[in-house]
Amino acid sequence: MTTTGLRWGILGPGGIAQAFANDLVLNGLTVQAVGSRRAEVAAAFAEKYDVPNVHASYEALLADPEVDAIYIATPHPFHAAQALLALEAGKHVLVEKPFTLSQAEAEAVTTRARELGLVVLEAMWTRFLPHMARIREILGEGTLGELRSIVADHTQNLPSDPAHRINALELGGGALLDLGIYPISFASAVFGTPAQVTASATFRGTGADAAVATVFTYGDDRIATTLSASNAHGPNVASVIGTEGRIDIDSVWYSATSFTVYNNANDVLETFTSNVVGRGMQFQALELERLVAVGELESDLLPHAETVSIMGTLDEIRRQIGLVYPGE
Repeated sequence: MTTTGLRWGILGPGGIAQAFANDLVLNGLTVQAVGSRRAEVAAAFAEKYDVPNVHASYEALLADPEVDAIYIATPHPFHAAQALLALEAGKHVLVEKPFTLSQAEAEAVTTRARELGLVVLEAMWTRFLPHMARIREILGEGTLGELRSIVADHTQNLPSDPAHRINALELGGGALLDLGIYPISFASAVFGTPAQVTASATFRGTGADAAVATVFTYGDDRIATTLSASNAHGPNVASVIGTEGRIDIDSVWYSATSFTVYNNANDVLETFTSNVVGRGMQFQALELERLVAVGELESDLLPHAETVSIMGTLDEIRRQIGLVYPGE
């Protein structure tokens, strides 16, 4: 796999960062440095993934002259401030989803990136996977006719421990931002920003949302429904439905998976099976590297305006369900 040779630094070596680093290493990309607030955590991560530069603070990582791009993998409330610090340090930035806690924060980060002439990209890795690339082609070819609806869920049975990150409001916990971001971003990719949002939720004892259901309408004949939940495991499938057929994406739909295209007679028009090395998180890194190589600041697959718009949709859902994070 061809790369442009950017040297990556990992800010926050937790579980998602381990998956990211593993995919980069498997596919020949360069993980140059890791930074953690705990020296022993950074050292263990570096040993596992053969990372040469080890830093016991985020500040030291950002000051490392051998790092070109930073992957931010900390909890959601820290994304905006850390992305801004990385940009001010002259680094390109890949920010885990959700990009920030709010639309205002997303606007601040993307604006500053443009001012500094640096790439900032939301790490919605699903958007860059091969099966999603083929789905975009099929939709563009008009195979499904006029698009009418999207149905998607992201549901997991995660720990109920109040101290767990998914249930901790101070860490931006809850089903919406951790899990719902996937189907909501998918709806945005296909249909754009909804004209109307309707949302309902149930909650944990900590005040974090346990399940969120949404209905999006778009001012025409299109509608999208999503379900995100941290308290029960569902099918984790998705469908795009048009007047001439549909695409059913298999579980787990937001990962490198398979899909089938049907016409209205339920005849199979096409099947697709993903064949990727690792989990598939390398594709978002390759997109950032491509942008840097060609001198572009944002991706056509996930432009700044869409990232900001998605955060606006999440803001509206939170407003409707009454989800407020500390300090807001």
